[in-house]
Amino acid sequence: MHTCQRIALRLAYLGGRYAGWQRQAAARTVQATVEDALATLYGTPIRVTAAGRTDAGVHAAAQVIHFDAPLPIPPAGLVAALNAALPEDIRALKARRVPASFDARRHARCKHYCYRLAWETVLPPWEAQRTWILPKRPHLEAMAAATARLVGEHDFAAFARTGHAGTGRRGTGRRIELARFASRGRRAAIHLVGDGFLRGMARRLVGSIVEIGRGAQELAWLEGLLEGTVTTPPAPTAPAHGLTLEGVRY
Repeated sequence: MHTCQRIALRLAYLGGRYAGWQRQAAARTVQATVEDALATLYGTPIRVTAAGRTDAGVHAAAQVIHFDAPLPIPPAGLVAALNAALPEDIRALKARRVPASFDARRHARCKHYCYRLAWETVLPPWEAQRTWILPKRPHLEAMAAATARLVGEHDFAAFARTGHAGTGRRGTGRRIELARFASRGRRAAIHLVGDGFLRGMARRLVGSIVEIGRGAQELAWLEGLLEGTVTTPPAPTAPAHGLTLEGVRY
């Protein structure tokens, strides 16, 4: 009798057609699509656990999931067979056998998100679907300073989706290990690497940085949100399509 083998799988997907990662009763989601493809492949229902739950419209370049495989399909063959069963906007990149104790969510040490911006330009469709295009050039130096201010341990309650108070003993406290703003020509990218992100946190951080870049707010406003001394105006939410989960570190 075959014993189930735990598999870790790296996925990439475009989130535009999906109502987020997590399976929902009446919506197309990435998790449901992947699980349905795996069920077709193995001939039995398969449940997967992801490193993080991306919101509706958010993309992933390297989402990590795990599941218990009831049949011993070699990793390379699994990737090929799964891609044949998946739509073209979801791709399995790499699979490997892992210990039964491995957990893609609980064992993740940090996640890397990248938010892409552009202004005063027209992008090819395949880039535009992953980029927030601003109507005019923002103040780049101010955005760089605001991004750098995020590094460290903070209470990110002001940047969480309404009603999301965090889970467990950590509450809304998170640590940002790296926050980098990079620009070239009429494009920019905001890189955020942290030990965890609250629901909507990455997009609200970016929305706040863009507000400062537009001149609508000052750096002191962002600092007040981080310190809990400012509550209004609230942190705005950047559009989902500019955000990509770039990687997960274990």
